[in-house]
Amino acid sequence: MVYEGVPGLLRPLTLCARAAQICRLSTLIHRHVGQRSTPATAWASLSTTQHKLLQHGILQRVLPLLPNLVQQQSRNLTYYSVKKGKRKSVPSVKDRFMRLHCGLWIRRKAGYQKKLWKKLPARKKRLREHVFCSKTQSKLLDKMTTSFWKRRNWFVDDPYLKYHDRVNLK
Repeated sequence: MVYEGVPGLLRPLTLCARAAQICRLSTLIHRHVGQRSTPATAWASLSTTQHKLLQHGILQRVLPLLPNLVQQQSRNLTYYSVKKGKRKSVPSVKDRFMRLHCGLWIRRKAGYQKKLWKKLPARKKRLREHVFCSKTQSKLLDKMTTSFWKRRNWFVDDPYLKYHDRVNLK
């Protein structure tokens, strides 16, 4: 088959026509190709509804391939709970991060539990380290937690005791 005068995006429509709309559109395109028309006349002869259907069909075929670009991330923050009408903390923030009393947040490095069998010991050691979150991340994490998680805690033999208070800063 020779596709003359048909843009590259439309070619797969004729090869894997599954829906009735796509079949109709592909026969429409074949008819124009058979007449040896130029691309401009082929597109001009399509009505606006057929043109919209064609774009919609392409869009429906491309969207499943790009799920991350379409879906928005959500932080699942509850402003008013059902039982008491209070604000709730995001559970994943409580599990993944720790707030120091000075207002900084710390976290583990990404991938510290993944595929350890193929990582070198030096890399595993680096992954075990904790990282400070940036200023904007700390503000966002403060919004995602309630005041209960921002209070000062005194633990016996706290390994983070020397990091809770920031000193020598102007």
